[in-house]
Amino acid sequence: MPRRPRIHLDGVPLHIVQRGHNRQPCFFGEEDYQAYLYWLGEALTKEQCALHAYALMTNHVHLLVTPGRAEAIPRLIIALGRRYVQYINTTYRRTGTLWDSRYKSSLIQAETYLLSCQRYIELNPVRAAMVDDPAHYRWTSYRHNALGQASPYLTPHPLYLLLGRDDKERQAEYRELFRVQLDSKSIEDMRLALNQNQPLGNSRFYAKIEAMTGQKRMAKPRGRPQKNHDESPAHDVGQGELGL
Repeated sequence: MPRRPRIHLDGVPLHIVQRGHNRQPCFFGEEDYQAYLYWLGEALTKEQCALHAYALMTNHVHLLVTPGRAEAIPRLIIALGRRYVQYINTTYRRTGTLWDSRYKSSLIQAETYLLSCQRYIELNPVRAAMVDDPAHYRWTSYRHNALGQASPYLTPHPLYLLLGRDDKERQAEYRELFRVQLDSKSIEDMRLALNQNQPLGNSRFYAKIEAMTGQKRMAKPRGRPQKNHDESPAHDVGQGELGL
């Protein structure tokens, strides 16, 4: 069966997941996380992309990125991957690939899912039982978005800025979002969209993408009928690692 092509659109947020080859680790020490973020920052600047959230896990990464131009995303991933693999192979005197050959991605309808996607990403270490509080894990964007820790890599999305009148108020409102229990249906929807490289949003969002691309795109559960989510309120997609 041919692979489903990814969809990237100008100015539309994209949730990206890249895994270590055969689920193997891609970070081995603190300096590796620092190196990855440095080259991520370089690639974001060069390709004019805005990073809203990230989580660097032991064997995979999550990025929430808005590209200025759709074609910037593949260039960003390729350039970042090459630089980081060269660094790892040189540092640890190894050879061969580090990442799976294809990254997963899902277009995100900002007004219904963006802040939920940020939470999903930043809570990965909690779900992995690495920490009991997202603030205790260093290698995500949570400390910036919720606590105000400076980061040269992150750009707040306009919807994040609407959370409050100033940084302190926005950070407090953002922390409140993490107090809400997230439902399993929403988590399943996000995982499914990522696994199938499909967009995540409501019926109007799917119709807009179909009109722009000429492709009918919607994640479809296997082995059961697709429920109609057309005009129902958007689910709050939440915490959890990508079930890959």
